[in-house]
Amino acid sequence: MSDLYQHGTGNVLVERPAEGVLLITLNRPERYNSLLMPMFEELSEIWADVERDDETRVVVVTGAGKAFCTGMDVREPDPTPEAALAMLESERRRISTMLRIEKPVISAINGPAVGYGLSTALLADISIAAEDAVLIEGHTKVGVTAGDHAALIWPLLVGMAKTKYYVLTSEKLTGAEAERIGLVSLAVPREQVLPRALEVAAQLARGSQQALRFTKRALNMWLTNALPQHELSSALEILDFAGADYREARQAFREKRAPVFPSASGVPAT
Repeated sequence: MSDLYQHGTGNVLVERPAEGVLLITLNRPERYNSLLMPMFEELSEIWADVERDDETRVVVVTGAGKAFCTGMDVREPDPTPEAALAMLESERRRISTMLRIEKPVISAINGPAVGYGLSTALLADISIAAEDAVLIEGHTKVGVTAGDHAALIWPLLVGMAKTKYYVLTSEKLTGAEAERIGLVSLAVPREQVLPRALEVAAQLARGSQQALRFTKRALNMWLTNALPQHELSSALEILDFAGADYREARQAFREKRAPVFPSASGVPAT
């Protein structure tokens, strides 16, 4: 491996399983690949590395063990205002870079994908999910705006009616149901997820790179034109981190009980 991808701590693995193919693996299997705060910046940097990596023609991203990624680790301390703003900027760069990269990105959704994890999975150009994988947008369950990706891509994938239902309720979908409604590209048996993703990646790596990249550039105009919606939702999510509803959700999780949101109890969520 070149000097690229050398800024990690072992929580994100990078390898080359085939010529032209880069495999990124979120590597905290004991915590379902949930993210520590430094990992947000690390992953933002990795996508920037991918953009300037001449050896990589296709990227596959997956999770170690039984999960893809379940979002931020709930054991992390509540973010300070400064940390929340840093997260907002890191997310802005991650999303814009993922959309700007002209190399195809494939997500191998081997297990649960929640919040940030689902964002990474669905922003890939091709998404291959385990039929029994659990997908949850999840933000409203913890008292914050759905800011990672939902306003940006869900309406294009499944329409506004399905978007509002699943994003507002945070109801679970299986990989099979996600394929049926068009949220993911393919659903396959769990043991076939990564092999199928690598097979597709190898096929694309042998294809006309100019044709593939120009096609992706044209198609992603649908998403880049919607980036102002994403930035609004992300900013509102960061504001919610300072709210009473988010604090209650975090405390309820620690106490293993259902949250009682102040904003649903006649108490201002400040």
